[in-house]
Amino acid sequence: MPNCVCGKYSRLLKAIVVVAIPVLLGVYLLPPEVDPMEFPDFDKTALSTKTAFVLGHTGGIGQQIVRLLLEKRIFKNVVLIGRREVDFGSDPLYKDVIQRVVDFDKIEEHPQAFEGVDVGFCALGTTRAKAGKEGFIKVDHDYIVNSAKVAKAAGCQHFSLISSTGANPNSWFLYPRVKGETERDVEALGFPRVTIIRPGVLEGERAEPRLVERVAVCAFKPIKYFRPTALSVPMVTVAKAAIVDTFLKPEDGKATEILDNAALHHRGVHFDKIFG
Repeated sequence: MPNCVCGKYSRLLKAIVVVAIPVLLGVYLLPPEVDPMEFPDFDKTALSTKTAFVLGHTGGIGQQIVRLLLEKRIFKNVVLIGRREVDFGSDPLYKDVIQRVVDFDKIEEHPQAFEGVDVGFCALGTTRAKAGKEGFIKVDHDYIVNSAKVAKAAGCQHFSLISSTGANPNSWFLYPRVKGETERDVEALGFPRVTIIRPGVLEGERAEPRLVERVAVCAFKPIKYFRPTALSVPMVTVAKAAIVDTFLKPEDGKATEILDNAALHHRGVHFDKIFG
């Protein structure tokens, strides 16, 4: 038991160090905070004839994406793709949502789940603590990339991937390496447009709290006071930024766009200006 406890806290300390050192260095190297960028006004009904799907809709960010899409009536149809149907009870907000059940281990056998989709939001993910090393790789890489392949074949035009700050396919550490490999492999599929979203430490309530995030949020509070967009971001802000991004044309016609933590804060502000 003592060895087990020591091992647990050793992994926790390692995780904090892996995240904290590059982020803290980045805070001092980043330029001063700037005002939120100005975006051109857009027609908030422009996607009202389109269909969006959400992967990972039971997680913290996925739940926020679904709620906002439905509240603001941004798309004609919102499709939730997952391993089971979610019971939303009598909540009228979810009465028109479409749920399609799939087996992610055999996602290629479920092309009908992605039929008619235009935009995809992927917030699928787990943790090594919950799923183990192989389970983490399966969910955060294999399930996402294989689902993206099926979505691309079905005609999806824009794939928005929730990834993480520090994602790097060449990293020595498992978490950033897998995130980086997933980004690379999704981009290689050749979607007309891919958005890679790299939030920092996530703020907000989860159904399954993550100890590392809680510790990091507390540890970074003094820095956040001076640099509010540098280290962390509320999950609802990530959702708002992902949605706003679907309305914007990528700079210089690039097929792939990467949004860092600061960009998420800025686009979240623009969501509030447009949708209230």
